[in-house]
Amino acid sequence: MPSTLVFDSWALLSWLKDEAAAAEVGQMLEDAAQGRCAILMSWVNIGEVFYMLSRKLGVRRAEAFRQALPQLPIRCVPVTAVDVWAAAELKAGYRASYADCFAAALALRHDCALVTGDPEMQQLPAIKLRWIGPQQS
Repeated sequence: MPSTLVFDSWALLSWLKDEAAAAEVGQMLEDAAQGRCAILMSWVNIGEVFYMLSRKLGVRRAEAFRQALPQLPIRCVPVTAVDVWAAAELKAGYRASYADCFAAALALRHDCALVTGDPEMQQLPAIKLRWIGPQQS
Protein backbone atom coordinates (compact mmCIF):
# COMPACT_ATOMS: atom_id res chain seq x y z
CA MET A 1 0.00 0.00 0.00
CA PRO A 2 1.48 3.38 -0.97
CA SER A 3 2.26 5.92 1.73
CA THR A 4 -0.11 8.80 2.34
CA LEU A 5 0.86 12.46 2.73
CA VAL A 6 -1.18 15.52 3.62
CA PHE A 7 -0.29 18.84 2.01
CA ASP A 8 -1.01 22.10 3.75
CA SER A 9 -1.38 25.28 1.71
CA TRP A 10 2.31 26.16 2.28
CA ALA A 11 3.42 23.03 0.42
CA LEU A 12 1.18 23.49 -2.61
CA LEU A 13 1.81 27.24 -2.80
CA SER A 14 5.57 26.66 -2.82
CA TRP A 15 5.12 24.52 -5.92
CA LEU A 16 2.62 26.81 -7.63
CA LYS A 17 4.81 29.86 -7.02
CA ASP A 18 8.04 28.02 -7.95
CA GLU A 19 9.65 28.71 -4.59
CA ALA A 20 12.56 26.88 -2.94
CA ALA A 21 10.60 23.69 -2.12
CA ALA A 22 8.97 23.48 -5.56
CA ALA A 23 11.16 20.65 -6.85
CA GLU A 24 10.56 18.52 -3.77
CA VAL A 25 6.80 19.09 -3.93
CA GLY A 26 6.88 18.42 -7.67
CA GLN A 27 8.54 15.07 -7.02
CA MET A 28 5.84 14.17 -4.48
CA LEU A 29 3.17 15.08 -7.03
CA GLU A 30 4.93 12.92 -9.64
CA ASP A 31 5.12 10.05 -7.15
CA ALA A 32 1.38 10.42 -6.50
CA ALA A 33 0.64 10.48 -10.23
CA GLN A 34 2.61 7.22 -10.58
CA GLY A 35 0.78 5.61 -7.64
CA ARG A 36 3.81 5.56 -5.33
CA CYS A 37 2.02 7.67 -2.71
CA ALA A 38 -1.31 9.34 -2.08
CA ILE A 39 -1.66 13.07 -1.41
CA LEU A 40 -4.60 14.43 0.56
CA MET A 41 -5.67 18.03 1.12
CA SER A 42 -8.58 19.43 3.06
CA TRP A 43 -10.97 21.58 1.05
CA VAL A 44 -10.28 24.30 3.62
CA ASN A 45 -6.61 24.33 2.58
CA ILE A 46 -7.55 24.22 -1.12
CA GLY A 47 -9.63 27.36 -0.53
CA GLU A 48 -6.70 28.94 1.28
CA VAL A 49 -4.45 28.28 -1.75
CA PHE A 50 -7.03 29.91 -4.02
CA TYR A 51 -7.42 33.08 -1.96
CA MET A 52 -3.67 33.43 -1.38
CA LEU A 53 -2.96 33.09 -5.10
CA SER A 54 -5.68 35.62 -5.84
CA ARG A 55 -4.28 38.14 -3.34
CA LYS A 56 -0.61 37.73 -4.22
CA LEU A 57 -0.65 36.85 -7.93
CA GLY A 58 -4.07 37.93 -9.12
CA VAL A 59 -7.47 36.45 -9.84
CA ARG A 60 -6.34 35.00 -13.18
CA ARG A 61 -3.68 32.89 -11.51
CA ALA A 62 -6.14 31.72 -8.86
CA GLU A 63 -8.67 30.76 -11.55
CA ALA A 64 -5.97 28.85 -13.45
CA PHE A 65 -5.33 26.88 -10.26
CA ARG A 66 -9.06 26.16 -9.89
CA GLN A 67 -9.18 24.87 -13.46
CA ALA A 68 -6.03 22.73 -13.05
CA LEU A 69 -6.96 21.22 -9.68
CA PRO A 70 -8.95 18.25 -11.06
CA GLN A 71 -5.88 17.14 -13.03
CA LEU A 72 -3.54 17.22 -10.03
CA PRO A 73 -2.93 13.92 -8.20
CA ILE A 74 -4.40 15.32 -4.99
CA ARG A 75 -7.44 13.89 -3.25
CA CYS A 76 -9.47 16.84 -1.98
CA VAL A 77 -11.08 15.76 1.29
CA PRO A 78 -14.43 17.24 2.33
CA VAL A 79 -14.63 18.71 5.81
CA THR A 80 -16.73 16.84 8.35
CA ALA A 81 -17.97 17.82 11.79
CA VAL A 82 -15.23 15.61 13.24
CA ASP A 83 -12.64 17.68 11.33
CA VAL A 84 -14.15 20.96 12.55
CA TRP A 85 -13.92 19.85 16.18
CA ALA A 86 -10.40 18.43 15.78
CA ALA A 87 -9.16 21.64 14.11
CA ALA A 88 -10.88 23.78 16.75
CA GLU A 89 -9.23 21.80 19.56
CA LEU A 90 -5.80 22.26 17.95
CA LYS A 91 -6.44 25.97 17.38
CA ALA A 92 -7.54 26.45 21.00
CA GLY A 93 -4.22 25.16 22.29
CA TYR A 94 -1.65 26.37 19.76
CA ARG A 95 -0.68 29.43 17.74
CA ALA A 96 -1.46 28.14 14.29
CA SER A 97 -4.01 29.41 11.79
CA TYR A 98 -7.39 27.73 11.83
CA ALA A 99 -6.87 26.58 8.22
CA ASP A 100 -3.51 25.03 9.18
CA CYS A 101 -5.27 23.14 11.94
CA PHE A 102 -7.49 21.45 9.33
CA ALA A 103 -4.37 20.11 7.57
CA ALA A 104 -2.98 18.92 10.90
CA ALA A 105 -6.28 17.27 11.86
CA LEU A 106 -6.37 15.48 8.50
CA ALA A 107 -2.83 14.18 9.01
CA LEU A 108 -3.75 12.97 12.49
CA ARG A 109 -6.91 11.27 11.23
CA HIS A 110 -4.97 9.40 8.55
CA ASP A 111 -1.90 8.82 10.76
CA CYS A 112 0.41 10.20 8.12
CA ALA A 113 2.97 12.94 7.57
CA LEU A 114 2.01 16.56 7.02
CA VAL A 115 4.11 18.14 4.26
CA THR A 116 4.90 21.74 5.17
CA GLY A 117 7.50 24.43 5.56
CA ASP A 118 5.31 26.60 7.76
CA PRO A 119 7.14 27.21 11.08
CA GLU A 120 3.81 27.42 12.96
CA MET A 121 3.23 23.75 12.23
CA GLN A 122 6.34 22.66 14.13
CA GLN A 123 4.70 23.39 17.48
CA LEU A 124 1.66 21.14 17.01
CA PRO A 125 1.83 17.96 19.09
CA ALA A 126 1.79 14.45 17.72
CA ILE A 127 2.01 15.64 14.11
CA LYS A 128 4.45 13.78 11.91
CA LEU A 129 6.03 16.45 9.74
CA ARG A 130 7.76 16.07 6.43
CA TRP A 131 9.62 19.36 6.60
CA ILE A 132 10.30 21.07 3.27
CA GLY A 133 10.97 24.57 4.56
CA PRO A 134 14.24 26.28 5.32
CA GLN A 135 16.41 24.53 7.85
CA GLN A 136 16.18 26.04 11.31
CA SER A 137 19.47 27.13 12.84
